[in-house]
Amino acid sequence: MNMGSLIRRHRKERKLTLKAVAEKAGISEGFLSQVENNVNSPSVDTLVRICDSINVNAGDLLNEIKNQERLVVIRKSDWDDIDLPHTGFATRRFFSPEKRTVIDSAILLIEPEKSIPIRKGIKNAQEVLCILKGSLELVHGEHTIQMVEGDTVHLWSDTKSQRITNTSEELAVALWVGTL
Repeated sequence: MNMGSLIRRHRKERKLTLKAVAEKAGISEGFLSQVENNVNSPSVDTLVRICDSINVNAGDLLNEIKNQERLVVIRKSDWDDIDLPHTGFATRRFFSPEKRTVIDSAILLIEPEKSIPIRKGIKNAQEVLCILKGSLELVHGEHTIQMVEGDTVHLWSDTKSQRITNTSEELAVALWVGTL
């Protein structure tokens, strides 16, 4: 996670608006937005004022960045350790939501005859789906694609009509990566 994402997370946890924090820190709302989106970096003095405005110690924020997890490994043997809930699918994420800033990724485990829902609130996102075990059916707009182990697809998200379904009789496992 980067500094801007951490500042945004702390601000939202405290239910503070961009405007309120910017005013208290003595900066423009636009500049604060640029900091949170990693378009601009604040000076040390401005960082301290922003942190004071959201009631976070600037040193603690920098330590959080320094000590963040930078590598996550999911072993194939971990695939069988997941208890599938009543929905019939599970996602094994590589990073927690607050650490995902550009891409999201997961191992998907889908029981036979179960579907995984599409991501909500995504616009102009790209996705990659690679079948690691079993087979899946991808519905994307007007297209229906049967995919088997080893098949990979790269697509633009279609939030209106996109679905991934396990139409086989065995557990399907896929690697999924998508932009945010």
